[in-house]
Order: sequence, then C-alpha cells, then structure tokens
Amino acid sequence: MQTTEVTFEATSSSGDVSGVLLRPDDAVALYVFGHGAGAGMRHVFMEGVASRLAERSVATFRYNFPYMEAGRRAPNPAPILLKTVRSAVAEAARLAPGLPLLAGGKSMGGRMTSTAASEEELPTVKALAFFGFPLHAPGRDSSERGAHLAEVRLPMLFLQGSRDKLANLDLLAPLLDRVHPAPRLHVAVGADHGFHVLKRSGRTDDEVLDELCDVFVEWMPGVV
Repeated sequence: MQTTEVTFEATSSSGDVSGVLLRPDDAVALYVFGHGAGAGMRHVFMEGVASRLAERSVATFRYNFPYMEAGRRAPNPAPILLKTVRSAVAEAARLAPGLPLLAGGKSMGGRMTSTAASEEELPTVKALAFFGFPLHAPGRDSSERGAHLAEVRLPMLFLQGSRDKLANLDLLAPLLDRVHPAPRLHVAVGADHGFHVLKRSGRTDDEVLDELCDVFVEWMPGVV
C-alpha cells in the first residue's frame, strides 16, 4: 500500500490545496474522491471508504476544496469548486498515469463533479460515482439540482440511503430514468445521508460502508 500526500493548485485565485493518494499494490483503477460540504478529505467517512476501496484493489485520490483547506465553513462559489474538481482530476492523472480514472464524491463533492462533467468533459475520466448525491436541501424536495445529469454522458453510480433527507428517492429515481447511459441506483436500506443506520436496523455503519464499496467494485468493471 502506498500513501502519497501532495499539494496542488486548485485555482489561480484560491491557491494550493492538499490531496492524498492511497494506492494498493494491486490497484486496477483510481477514484477521484471529493468531500462533502461540512467535512474535509480526512473525515472518518472519507477515510473509511478509501480504506475499503483499497482493500478491493481501487486506489483513491482525496482532496480538499479551498474553503476547507483554509479552515472556513462556507463553501467557495461554484466556479472555484468546479475548477478545483478539474485540478484534482488532472493531479490524480499525473500521480497515477497507468490507472483508469473514475470521479465523484460524498454529497457536495459528487454534485460538483457531475456539474463539472456536464459543462465540459473531464479528461480521462471514464465514469462517475456518488456517495449520497444531494438532490435538494432538507425539507425542500426538488429535482432541480439534478437537471444537469442529463448532460453528463458518462456511466454513473448513485449510492443512496433510504432515509436520506437530501434525496427524495421518489424524485431521484424518475430523474435517473431519463438519463443516458442509464445510471445505476443502489439504495442502502435504513441509511441516512451520512450512511448511518439506527440500532434497531440490526446493522452497523461499518456494514453499510462495506455494502457500498462492494457495489462500487461490482459496478466498476463494466465502465472502465
């Protein structure tokens, strides 16, 4: 297992951000993994997914958005977030030139990646995967934030919790039915937006993460 920590320029105006490549010796692909709005690349969820994917022969490149790197709470304006996604993809390709790339992220990191891909091709990225796509704000059910998905034109995997208050599945599923190529939607029963489950579910959060990563690696060979 190889861990490489780097800094790279996110945008010319916002400066450098941190990134970490976790590459198992038998890596078959590299997932460029953006964090959610409220926690950076070293959050326990990000690290948990990265370690599990490494156990399944998938490398990850986690990175911070500029506001998180600077210790601020409010995300940067969308243009800076989108440029950071592109910079992270380029840095990942530089660090691991022999591996096919996938991209996406947790919540906001995933939505910024799909938005970037809908506006302009992400070079060398073959597919997108999302851990909890944030379709709307809590209590404000709408599919507007997913309208751009029809413009992505890449295979996509949506890993969602059945109790996710940021993604009404009754809105997400029909939205994805109109997207081509047809995305895959996997629902983790009983999980919320952070993929936590209630004790009465009979499952643990770790078991849910294992489920998500198993689905990820089962889906991946058909798209890379």
